[in-house]
Amino acid sequence: MPEISRFYGIIIYLYWRDHNPPHLHFTYGNYECSISIIDRIIDGKAPSKVILKVNQWLDLHEEEILSLWEKAKRGEKLNTIEPLK
Repeated sequence: MPEISRFYGIIIYLYWRDHNPPHLHFTYGNYECSISIIDRIIDGKAPSKVILKVNQWLDLHEEEILSLWEKAKRGEKLNTIEPLK
C-alpha cells in the first residue's frame, strides 16, 4: 500500500489494484478511513478537522490523485503528492 502524502499527522495511501469507485485511504493516529475521490463519501471515523484537511488536500490535487488511481489500478509505481501546507 503506497503512501502518497503525509501532512499534519495524516498519512494518505492508495492500494494497487483496488476496487471502484476511485478512493484513497488515510490514517490519523488510531483512526483509519477511506474517502471516495469524486463524491467524498467517508467510510470509517476520524475527527472532523482531519476530514476537513483531507478534503482540502483533495480539492488541490484531485486531477493528480485520479491519475495516480489509474496507475495504481495497473499496478504501476506511484509518485508522492505535495502535502497540504
